[in-house]
Amino acid sequence: MGRPGRLVTINMAVLLAVVVIWRLRRRTEARSRFDEKLTVVIVLALGVLLAPTAVGEGILNVLGQLAGSVTQASR
Repeated sequence: MGRPGRLVTINMAVLLAVVVIWRLRRRTEARSRFDEKLTVVIVLALGVLLAPTAVGEGILNVLGQLAGSVTQASR
């Protein structure tokens, strides 16, 4: 059977992703500084949960390639 810890991490990541999307759908004018800070903390927690997974590694590879392309294009 699979590793239970990884399954829990992925489920928590999905839950946090839903919360982030829900929070970002609100109008900008309706957000307080506390709301913005809380959203940043939630996004950071999502990043920490996704980083060691295959999805996180894929995102890192895509962002690395994008950064490399931008760097080459600016030369």
